[in-house]
Amino acid sequence: MIPLIALAILGVLLLAGAVYVLRGVHHIRKAKRLTAEVAVLEAQTEASTARTAAIEADEETRQAAEVVALGFVPEADLDTVHPAPVPAERTAVLAALADGDWEVGAAYVKAAGRDWEERWQRVRVLADAAVEDDAWLLAWRSAKPSHVTGALVHAETAVRVAWKVRGGQSGSRTTQEQFRVFGELLRTAQKSAHEAQRLADPADPVPYMVEQHIGHGLGYSHERYETLWAQIVARDPKVLSAHTNALQYWCQKWRGSHELALAFARQSAAAGEPGELLSLLPLLAYFEEDTHEPELAAEVFYKDPEIVAAVDAAVQDLAAADADDPRAVRMRHMLAYLLFWQDRDAAAAEQFRHIDGYIGALPWTYAGSPKSRYVYARDWAVRVSTPGM
Repeated sequence: MIPLIALAILGVLLLAGAVYVLRGVHHIRKAKRLTAEVAVLEAQTEASTARTAAIEADEETRQAAEVVALGFVPEADLDTVHPAPVPAERTAVLAALADGDWEVGAAYVKAAGRDWEERWQRVRVLADAAVEDDAWLLAWRSAKPSHVTGALVHAETAVRVAWKVRGGQSGSRTTQEQFRVFGELLRTAQKSAHEAQRLADPADPVPYMVEQHIGHGLGYSHERYETLWAQIVARDPKVLSAHTNALQYWCQKWRGSHELALAFARQSAAAGEPGELLSLLPLLAYFEEDTHEPELAAEVFYKDPEIVAAVDAAVQDLAAADADDPRAVRMRHMLAYLLFWQDRDAAAAEQFRHIDGYIGALPWTYAGSPKSRYVYARDWAVRVSTPGM
Protein backbone atom coordinates (compact mmCIF):
# COMPACT_ATOMS: atom_id res chain seq x y z
CA MET A 1 0.00 0.00 0.00
CA ILE A 2 2.74 2.35 1.01
CA PRO A 3 4.65 1.88 -2.25
CA LEU A 4 1.53 2.85 -4.18
CA ILE A 5 1.17 6.03 -2.14
CA ALA A 6 4.85 6.79 -2.69
CA LEU A 7 4.49 6.20 -6.40
CA ALA A 8 1.46 8.46 -6.47
CA ILE A 9 3.34 11.20 -4.65
CA LEU A 10 6.29 10.73 -6.96
CA GLY A 11 4.00 10.95 -9.94
CA VAL A 12 2.48 14.15 -8.65
CA LEU A 13 5.93 15.57 -8.04
CA LEU A 14 7.09 14.55 -11.48
CA LEU A 15 3.99 16.04 -13.05
CA ALA A 16 4.50 19.27 -11.11
CA GLY A 17 8.12 19.32 -12.16
CA ALA A 18 7.16 18.73 -15.74
CA VAL A 19 4.61 21.54 -15.58
CA TYR A 20 7.24 23.82 -13.97
CA VAL A 21 9.76 22.90 -16.63
CA LEU A 22 7.26 23.42 -19.40
CA ARG A 23 6.21 26.72 -17.88
CA GLY A 24 9.87 27.72 -17.65
CA VAL A 25 10.40 26.75 -21.26
CA HIS A 26 7.32 28.76 -22.16
CA HIS A 27 8.65 31.80 -20.32
CA ILE A 28 12.07 31.39 -21.93
CA ARG A 29 10.52 31.15 -25.37
CA LYS A 30 8.30 34.15 -24.60
CA ALA A 31 11.30 36.10 -23.34
CA LYS A 32 13.23 35.21 -26.47
CA ARG A 33 10.33 36.37 -28.63
CA LEU A 34 10.09 39.61 -26.68
CA THR A 35 13.84 40.11 -26.93
CA ALA A 36 13.69 39.54 -30.66
CA GLU A 37 10.77 41.93 -30.96
CA VAL A 38 12.62 44.58 -28.91
CA ALA A 39 15.69 44.11 -31.08
CA VAL A 40 13.57 44.59 -34.18
CA LEU A 41 11.99 47.72 -32.71
CA GLU A 42 15.41 49.06 -31.67
CA ALA A 43 16.76 48.39 -35.15
CA GLN A 44 13.76 50.14 -36.67
CA THR A 45 14.21 53.09 -34.28
CA GLU A 46 17.92 53.33 -35.09
CA ALA A 47 17.15 53.17 -38.80
CA SER A 48 14.48 55.86 -38.40
CA THR A 49 16.86 58.03 -36.36
CA ALA A 50 19.56 57.57 -38.97
CA ARG A 51 17.13 58.49 -41.76
CA THR A 52 16.03 61.57 -39.80
CA ALA A 53 19.65 62.57 -39.17
CA ALA A 54 20.47 62.07 -42.83
CA ILE A 55 17.48 64.18 -43.87
CA GLU A 56 18.49 66.91 -41.40
CA ALA A 57 22.10 66.76 -42.58
CA ASP A 58 20.97 67.02 -46.18
CA GLU A 59 18.78 69.98 -45.27
CA GLU A 60 21.63 71.69 -43.41
CA THR A 61 23.92 71.08 -46.38
CA ARG A 62 21.32 72.50 -48.73
CA GLN A 63 20.79 75.58 -46.56
CA ALA A 64 24.54 76.10 -46.17
CA ALA A 65 24.95 75.87 -49.94
CA GLU A 66 22.25 78.50 -50.40
CA VAL A 67 24.09 80.90 -48.10
CA VAL A 68 27.40 80.23 -49.86
CA ALA A 69 25.68 80.83 -53.19
CA LEU A 70 24.93 84.36 -51.99
CA GLY A 71 28.66 85.02 -51.76
CA PHE A 72 29.42 83.97 -48.19
CA VAL A 73 32.51 81.90 -47.33
CA PRO A 74 32.10 78.13 -46.81
CA GLU A 75 32.63 76.96 -43.24
CA ALA A 76 35.76 74.98 -44.13
CA ASP A 77 37.44 78.10 -45.54
CA LEU A 78 36.87 80.44 -42.60
CA ASP A 79 40.07 81.98 -41.17
CA THR A 80 39.97 81.45 -37.38
CA VAL A 81 43.24 83.32 -36.70
CA HIS A 82 42.68 86.81 -38.10
CA PRO A 83 39.72 89.17 -37.56
CA ALA A 84 40.15 90.67 -41.03
CA PRO A 85 42.33 90.22 -44.14
CA VAL A 86 46.04 90.60 -43.41
CA PRO A 87 47.49 93.72 -45.06
CA ALA A 88 50.22 93.07 -47.61
CA GLU A 89 52.60 95.31 -45.66
CA ARG A 90 52.29 93.11 -42.59
CA THR A 91 52.90 89.98 -44.61
CA ALA A 92 56.10 91.52 -46.01
CA VAL A 93 57.26 92.51 -42.51
CA LEU A 94 56.69 89.01 -41.17
CA ALA A 95 58.66 87.57 -44.07
CA ALA A 96 61.56 89.92 -43.30
CA LEU A 97 61.51 88.94 -39.63
CA ALA A 98 61.58 85.28 -40.59
CA ASP A 99 64.76 86.10 -42.49
CA GLY A 100 66.21 87.74 -39.37
CA ASP A 101 65.80 91.36 -40.47
CA TRP A 102 64.67 93.02 -37.23
CA GLU A 103 65.26 96.50 -38.65
CA VAL A 104 62.23 96.05 -40.92
CA GLY A 105 60.19 95.27 -37.83
CA ALA A 106 61.50 98.33 -36.01
CA ALA A 107 60.66 100.56 -38.98
CA TYR A 108 57.19 99.02 -39.20
CA VAL A 109 56.36 100.02 -35.62
CA LYS A 110 57.95 103.45 -36.00
CA ALA A 111 55.82 104.15 -39.08
CA ALA A 112 52.70 104.11 -36.89
CA GLY A 113 53.82 107.46 -35.53
CA ARG A 114 51.55 108.77 -32.80
CA ASP A 115 48.60 106.64 -33.78
CA TRP A 116 48.87 104.79 -30.48
CA GLU A 117 46.25 102.19 -31.35
CA GLU A 118 48.13 101.30 -34.52
CA ARG A 119 51.47 101.33 -32.68
CA TRP A 120 50.05 98.89 -30.13
CA GLN A 121 48.71 96.59 -32.84
CA ARG A 122 52.07 96.56 -34.63
CA VAL A 123 53.93 95.72 -31.42
CA ARG A 124 51.53 92.80 -31.00
CA VAL A 125 52.22 91.60 -34.55
CA LEU A 126 55.95 91.49 -33.83
CA ALA A 127 55.40 89.79 -30.47
CA ASP A 128 53.26 87.10 -32.10
CA ALA A 129 56.08 86.43 -34.54
CA ALA A 130 58.68 86.31 -31.74
CA VAL A 131 56.67 83.72 -29.82
CA GLU A 132 57.28 81.34 -32.73
CA ASP A 133 60.90 82.34 -33.40
CA ASP A 134 62.70 84.98 -31.35
CA ALA A 135 66.16 84.82 -32.98
CA TRP A 136 65.63 88.16 -34.70
CA LEU A 137 64.37 89.72 -31.44
CA LEU A 138 67.44 88.53 -29.53
CA ALA A 139 69.64 89.99 -32.26
CA TRP A 140 67.73 93.28 -32.02
CA ARG A 141 68.09 93.47 -28.24
CA SER A 142 71.77 92.67 -28.52
CA ALA A 143 72.42 95.29 -31.21
CA LYS A 144 70.21 98.01 -29.68
CA PRO A 145 69.74 97.29 -25.96
CA SER A 146 68.29 100.77 -25.33
CA HIS A 147 65.84 100.71 -28.24
CA VAL A 148 62.41 101.43 -26.81
CA THR A 149 60.52 99.42 -29.44
CA GLY A 150 62.79 96.43 -28.87
CA ALA A 151 62.02 96.61 -25.16
CA LEU A 152 58.29 96.87 -25.92
CA VAL A 153 58.31 93.84 -28.21
CA HIS A 154 60.42 91.89 -25.72
CA ALA A 155 57.95 92.66 -22.92
CA GLU A 156 54.88 91.77 -24.96
CA THR A 157 56.54 88.57 -26.20
CA ALA A 158 57.26 87.49 -22.61
CA VAL A 159 53.62 88.19 -21.74
CA ARG A 160 52.40 86.02 -24.59
CA VAL A 161 54.78 83.18 -23.78
CA ALA A 162 53.73 83.37 -20.13
CA TRP A 163 50.05 83.00 -20.96
CA LYS A 164 50.86 80.19 -23.36
CA VAL A 165 52.65 78.35 -20.54
CA ARG A 166 49.80 79.11 -18.15
CA GLY A 167 47.27 77.68 -20.61
CA GLY A 168 43.53 78.21 -20.68
CA GLN A 169 42.59 75.78 -17.92
CA SER A 170 41.14 76.85 -14.58
CA GLY A 171 43.49 77.35 -11.65
CA SER A 172 42.62 73.94 -10.19
CA ARG A 173 43.77 72.31 -13.42
CA THR A 174 47.00 74.26 -13.73
CA THR A 175 50.13 72.74 -12.20
CA GLN A 176 52.34 74.48 -9.68
CA GLU A 177 55.18 74.33 -12.19
CA GLN A 178 53.04 76.13 -14.76
CA PHE A 179 52.22 78.82 -12.22
CA ARG A 180 55.88 79.18 -11.26
CA VAL A 181 57.09 79.64 -14.84
CA PHE A 182 54.09 81.87 -15.57
CA GLY A 183 55.04 84.20 -12.73
CA GLU A 184 58.73 84.28 -13.69
CA LEU A 185 57.92 85.18 -17.28
CA LEU A 186 55.51 87.91 -16.24
CA ARG A 187 58.09 89.43 -13.91
CA THR A 188 60.58 89.39 -16.79
CA ALA A 189 57.96 91.10 -18.95
CA GLN A 190 57.35 93.62 -16.19
CA LYS A 191 61.05 94.61 -16.12
CA SER A 192 61.06 95.10 -19.91
CA ALA A 193 57.82 97.10 -19.75
CA HIS A 194 59.27 99.39 -17.06
CA GLU A 195 62.42 99.75 -19.15
CA ALA A 196 60.30 100.77 -22.15
CA GLN A 197 58.41 103.26 -19.99
CA ARG A 198 61.70 104.92 -19.04
CA LEU A 199 62.90 105.04 -22.64
CA ALA A 200 59.65 106.01 -24.36
CA ASP A 201 58.33 109.29 -25.67
CA PRO A 202 56.57 110.81 -22.63
CA ALA A 203 53.37 110.99 -24.67
CA ASP A 204 53.38 107.28 -25.58
CA PRO A 205 50.85 105.15 -23.65
CA VAL A 206 51.87 101.86 -25.30
CA PRO A 207 54.59 100.88 -22.75
CA TYR A 208 51.92 101.17 -20.04
CA MET A 209 49.42 99.21 -22.15
CA VAL A 210 51.95 96.37 -22.30
CA GLU A 211 51.85 96.27 -18.51
CA GLN A 212 48.08 95.82 -18.43
CA HIS A 213 48.09 92.08 -19.06
CA ILE A 214 51.03 91.71 -16.70
CA GLY A 215 48.82 93.25 -14.03
CA HIS A 216 46.08 90.74 -14.79
CA GLY A 217 48.43 87.80 -14.34
CA LEU A 218 50.34 89.08 -11.32
CA GLY A 219 47.16 90.16 -9.60
CA TYR A 220 47.66 93.89 -9.24
CA SER A 221 45.47 95.37 -6.53
CA HIS A 222 42.70 97.71 -7.63
CA GLU A 223 44.73 100.66 -6.40
CA ARG A 224 47.83 99.63 -8.33
CA TYR A 225 45.85 98.96 -11.50
CA GLU A 226 44.12 102.31 -11.23
CA THR A 227 47.55 103.95 -10.95
CA LEU A 228 48.62 102.16 -14.14
CA TRP A 229 45.39 103.20 -15.84
CA ALA A 230 45.99 106.81 -14.85
CA GLN A 231 49.36 106.68 -16.63
CA ILE A 232 47.64 105.49 -19.82
CA VAL A 233 44.76 107.97 -19.94
CA ALA A 234 47.06 110.86 -19.04
CA ARG A 235 48.83 110.17 -22.34
CA ASP A 236 45.75 109.31 -24.41
CA PRO A 237 42.33 108.70 -22.84
CA LYS A 238 40.75 107.12 -25.91
CA VAL A 239 42.95 104.27 -27.14
CA LEU A 240 40.36 101.55 -27.77
CA SER A 241 42.65 98.61 -26.96
CA ALA A 242 43.69 100.21 -23.68
CA HIS A 243 40.00 100.28 -22.69
CA THR A 244 39.31 96.71 -23.80
CA ASN A 245 42.43 95.52 -21.94
CA ALA A 246 41.30 97.29 -18.78
CA LEU A 247 37.80 95.85 -19.10
CA GLN A 248 39.31 92.38 -18.83
CA TYR A 249 40.91 93.32 -15.50
CA TRP A 250 37.58 94.54 -14.13
CA CYS A 251 35.69 91.42 -15.26
CA GLN A 252 34.60 88.89 -12.67
CA LYS A 253 36.80 86.21 -14.19
CA TRP A 254 39.88 88.26 -13.27
CA ARG A 255 40.05 90.95 -10.58
CA GLY A 256 36.62 92.54 -10.58
CA SER A 257 32.94 91.77 -10.94
CA HIS A 258 30.14 92.09 -13.47
CA GLU A 259 29.13 95.35 -11.82
CA LEU A 260 32.64 96.83 -11.89
CA ALA A 261 33.17 95.76 -15.50
CA LEU A 262 29.89 97.30 -16.65
CA ALA A 263 30.53 100.49 -14.71
CA PHE A 264 33.95 100.82 -16.34
CA ALA A 265 32.47 100.05 -19.77
CA ARG A 266 29.75 102.67 -19.41
CA GLN A 267 32.31 105.25 -18.30
CA SER A 268 34.45 104.48 -21.36
CA ALA A 269 31.50 104.71 -23.71
CA ALA A 270 30.35 107.99 -22.22
CA ALA A 271 33.79 109.50 -22.81
CA GLY A 272 33.78 108.66 -26.52
CA GLU A 273 32.75 110.93 -29.36
CA PRO A 274 30.78 109.53 -32.33
CA GLY A 275 33.09 107.41 -34.47
CA GLU A 276 35.62 106.69 -31.72
CA LEU A 277 33.99 103.28 -31.15
CA LEU A 278 34.26 103.28 -27.36
CA SER A 279 30.61 102.16 -27.35
CA LEU A 280 32.07 98.71 -27.96
CA LEU A 281 32.92 98.49 -24.25
CA PRO A 282 29.39 97.87 -22.88
CA LEU A 283 28.82 95.21 -25.54
CA LEU A 284 31.95 93.41 -24.36
CA ALA A 285 30.89 93.73 -20.72
CA TYR A 286 27.51 92.14 -21.43
CA PHE A 287 29.15 89.41 -23.48
CA GLU A 288 31.64 88.63 -20.69
CA GLU A 289 28.77 88.36 -18.19
CA ASP A 290 26.85 86.00 -20.46
CA THR A 291 29.97 83.88 -21.00
CA HIS A 292 30.72 83.68 -17.28
CA GLU A 293 27.18 82.83 -16.16
CA PRO A 294 26.01 79.55 -17.73
CA GLU A 295 22.46 79.92 -16.40
CA LEU A 296 21.86 82.98 -18.57
CA ALA A 297 19.91 82.31 -21.77
CA ALA A 298 21.37 84.37 -24.60
CA GLU A 299 18.06 84.59 -26.45
CA VAL A 300 16.57 86.29 -23.36
CA PHE A 301 19.56 88.11 -21.86
CA TYR A 302 20.54 90.05 -24.98
CA LYS A 303 16.96 91.25 -25.53
CA ASP A 304 17.00 93.23 -22.30
CA PRO A 305 16.05 96.83 -23.25
CA GLU A 306 19.27 98.10 -21.70
CA ILE A 307 21.36 95.88 -23.96
CA VAL A 308 19.23 96.69 -27.02
CA ALA A 309 19.87 100.38 -26.34
CA ALA A 310 23.62 99.73 -26.01
CA VAL A 311 23.60 97.93 -29.37
CA ASP A 312 21.70 100.82 -30.96
CA ALA A 313 24.31 103.27 -29.64
CA ALA A 314 27.09 101.10 -31.02
CA VAL A 315 25.44 100.94 -34.45
CA GLN A 316 25.27 104.74 -34.53
CA ASP A 317 28.87 105.01 -33.34
CA LEU A 318 30.00 102.67 -36.10
CA ALA A 319 28.10 104.67 -38.72
CA ALA A 320 30.04 107.77 -37.66
CA ALA A 321 33.45 106.07 -37.91
CA ASP A 322 35.72 106.30 -40.93
CA ALA A 323 34.97 103.57 -43.44
CA ASP A 324 38.57 102.37 -43.39
CA ASP A 325 39.05 102.54 -39.61
CA PRO A 326 40.77 99.24 -38.72
CA ARG A 327 39.13 99.27 -35.29
CA ALA A 328 35.68 98.98 -36.85
CA VAL A 329 36.05 95.27 -37.52
CA ARG A 330 36.02 94.53 -33.78
CA MET A 331 32.74 96.36 -33.44
CA ARG A 332 31.24 94.58 -36.43
CA HIS A 333 32.01 91.11 -35.02
CA MET A 334 30.28 91.89 -31.73
CA LEU A 335 27.35 93.62 -33.40
CA ALA A 336 26.75 90.69 -35.74
CA TYR A 337 26.51 88.35 -32.77
CA LEU A 338 24.32 90.52 -30.56
CA LEU A 339 21.98 91.58 -33.38
CA PHE A 340 21.51 87.90 -34.19
CA TRP A 341 20.42 87.13 -30.61
CA GLN A 342 18.11 90.13 -30.66
CA ASP A 343 16.36 88.72 -33.76
CA ARG A 344 17.43 91.77 -35.78
CA ASP A 345 18.48 89.49 -38.58
CA ALA A 346 18.70 91.95 -41.47
CA ALA A 347 21.00 94.21 -39.44
CA ALA A 348 23.05 91.18 -38.34
CA ALA A 349 23.38 89.96 -41.93
CA GLU A 350 24.72 93.37 -42.94
CA GLN A 351 27.52 93.05 -40.40
CA PHE A 352 28.22 89.47 -41.45
CA ARG A 353 28.72 90.66 -45.03
CA HIS A 354 31.45 93.02 -43.81
CA ILE A 355 33.37 90.51 -41.66
CA ASP A 356 32.74 87.26 -43.50
CA GLY A 357 35.70 84.95 -44.01
CA TYR A 358 37.69 86.04 -40.95
CA ILE A 359 36.55 85.06 -37.47
CA GLY A 360 39.66 85.44 -35.29
CA ALA A 361 37.85 87.84 -32.95
CA LEU A 362 35.36 87.97 -30.12
CA PRO A 363 32.77 86.53 -29.81
CA TRP A 364 33.72 83.59 -32.00
CA THR A 365 37.11 82.88 -30.37
CA TYR A 366 35.47 82.19 -27.00
CA ALA A 367 33.66 79.17 -28.43
CA GLY A 368 35.02 75.64 -28.38
CA SER A 369 34.21 75.53 -32.08
CA PRO A 370 34.47 79.09 -33.45
CA LYS A 371 33.38 78.04 -36.92
CA SER A 372 30.21 76.36 -35.66
CA ARG A 373 29.24 79.38 -33.56
CA TYR A 374 29.86 81.74 -36.44
CA VAL A 375 28.17 79.72 -39.17
CA TYR A 376 25.08 79.03 -37.06
CA ALA A 377 24.52 82.73 -36.39
CA ARG A 378 25.49 83.92 -39.86
CA ASP A 379 23.45 81.39 -41.81
CA TRP A 380 20.38 81.91 -39.64
CA ALA A 381 20.52 85.69 -40.02
CA VAL A 382 21.10 85.49 -43.76
CA ARG A 383 18.33 82.95 -44.39
CA VAL A 384 15.75 84.77 -42.29
CA SER A 385 16.50 88.15 -43.85
CA THR A 386 16.76 86.98 -47.48
CA PRO A 387 13.44 86.79 -49.39
CA GLY A 388 12.67 83.40 -50.86
CA MET A 389 15.01 81.39 -48.63
